[in-house]
Parts: sequence; C-alpha cells; structure tokens
Amino acid sequence: MKVISLGQVSSMPMQMAGADGVTKQVPIGSADGAPNFSFRVFTVAPGGHTPYHIHDAEHLNYIIQGEGVLVDELGDEHPVKAGEFALVTPNEKHQYRNTSASEDLKMICAVPLAYE
Repeated sequence: MKVISLGQVSSMPMQMAGADGVTKQVPIGSADGAPNFSFRVFTVAPGGHTPYHIHDAEHLNYIIQGEGVLVDELGDEHPVKAGEFALVTPNEKHQYRNTSASEDLKMICAVPLAYE
C-alpha cells in the first residue's frame, strides 16, 4: 500500500520529441509494485504542449488544474478544463496544448505500465 501527496513526488522534464514546456511526475507506478497501471501527472506550462503522437494503449486523463485543448487526429481542438475527464483510445493521434497565458495545465494520465 502507498499513500503520497503530489508535492512529495519529484518532477522531471518530459523527454519526448515534440514536447515543449512539459514536466512529468509518477506518484504511483512500477517502482511501487503496481502490477498493471501507472498514474503520471503532467504539467504543461502556459503556451506549452505535449507531442502530437499515437500509441497502442488508451490514456485515461483527468484535468486537475487549468485549461487547454486536446487536439485529435483530424487536428480539431476539444476544450478541456479542471474537473473534466478525457479518453484517448489506442492509436488515436493526439496532443494536449495549454492555451492559458498565465496558468499551468495539470493532468493525471493513467496508462498501462508499459507506457510509464
């Protein structure tokens, strides 16, 4: 069993091509003995974005703070804000963009351990 606050989790820059202004925290994952899923928290700085990419597994997202858009495979932008959930299905091209000029976009991203 593990209980931890996000403030206790170290943060690291996202090391994926196409990311700009994104940091990542892993409050629960493989290092904790989680057998199937990982909880990651991404913080996207104002004007920043995640890579525009695809992967073989779903991502289950919950927006903790801020607002932005989730860009789909057609390039259409879907507004997201704190308190909302988003599902990115397997092999669906996507990108999160922070559209705020002053506030971070922060979200939980639950994925299978292979994508930790």
